[in-house]
Amino acid sequence: MSLPLLVAIVALGIALSVAAVHVTGGSKTATLTGADHAKSRFTEDFPDEIATVVRLTTDARTAFLDIGRERVGIVHSIGDCFLTRIVTPREVAVLNAGDVNTVSLRLADFTWKGGRFRFASATDAQGLLEALGPQHPGSAREAA
Repeated sequence: MSLPLLVAIVALGIALSVAAVHVTGGSKTATLTGADHAKSRFTEDFPDEIATVVRLTTDARTAFLDIGRERVGIVHSIGDCFLTRIVTPREVAVLNAGDVNTVSLRLADFTWKGGRFRFASATDAQGLLEALGPQHPGSAREAA
C-alpha cells in the first residue's frame, strides 16, 4: 500500500471517529434547567446539605448555592457532567466584581480554578461577593 493512500485512510478514520462522537452527544455541554435542577444535582453529592438560595449564571452552566455556616455549594458543568463542591471564603484566592452582573472567582485548589461568572441580576452577583468575600477585618482580598 502506498504511503499517500495510508495517510488518507487514517485521516478518514479519525474524521469519522470524531463525527461519531459528536453525533452521539459526546461534545454536548451540560446545562442546568433551573434552581431545582441545581439543588437536586448538588444533593446527589452532598445529601446532608440544604441550600437556601440558588444563584444561577446566565449561561446555565454554573450555580452557587448558599448552604450556611459561611459555605457556598457550587455546581459547574464540565463537558456533559457536573462538578460539585463546597467552598469557604478561606479557599478563595481571588474574588473580583467585573461589571455589576459579573464575578471573577479563583480558588486556591488545583482541581478547579474557578472562572468568570455572569448573572442575570446585580443582586445575585453581589450576593456571591458577600458570601465568599473576606469575613474578617484585615483580609488581603478585595471583594468589590
